[in-house]
Amino acid sequence: MAQTPSSGSASPGPPARFAVFDHDLDAAWGELFGQARALAIDTEAMGLVHGRDRLCLVQICDDDDNVCCIRVARGQTQAPRLKALCENPAIEKVFHFARFDVAALAENLGIAVDPVFCTKVASRLARTYAPRHGLKDVVNELVGVELDKQAQSSDWGRVEELSDTQLAYAAGDVRWLLAARDRLEVMLRREERWELARRCFACVPVFSALDRQRFNQVFEH
Repeated sequence: MAQTPSSGSASPGPPARFAVFDHDLDAAWGELFGQARALAIDTEAMGLVHGRDRLCLVQICDDDDNVCCIRVARGQTQAPRLKALCENPAIEKVFHFARFDVAALAENLGIAVDPVFCTKVASRLARTYAPRHGLKDVVNELVGVELDKQAQSSDWGRVEELSDTQLAYAAGDVRWLLAARDRLEVMLRREERWELARRCFACVPVFSALDRQRFNQVFEH
């Protein structure tokens, strides 16, 4: 089922293409995203505790501003086309705070995301002059887009009845990640921190696995 959300104040206009799917991508969108060099991905869940708070929505965007949202049903444990994309070694998966999203996808759908780029980690390494590294601040500075975060704390569990405001918010959170990623790479290379950043990204699945098993302080003294 395809539909277009209201653009709201989160973006200068609607995406090039927008679709909402139940359970998984369809074959056409799976093939479309399978040709991408990188995909921006975000998730929405009932909360922040893995194993307690279920995954509700997965948003994806490519370089051509094609955006889709996948509604994840309660009790769903598989999404084969999404899994194929997330585990494709030729496609970089770009998240903001990848640690949470990678854990959520593994916990709920058995997806082992690889490779990963995290714009929050990249921002902390590159934007050392900045006190804030949230998605809104990173996108505002690097891409010049003001994100509307009003729907961030809302009931994502009502996946069959998500409002236009929720869908617009969900779309907005992934539409600018790839542009932010590219600008952060330029900064990291300029400051000679690119290789360090890549090593940090490679650690994300490990930290996500530790979070899922409640080993949050395993590196503490």
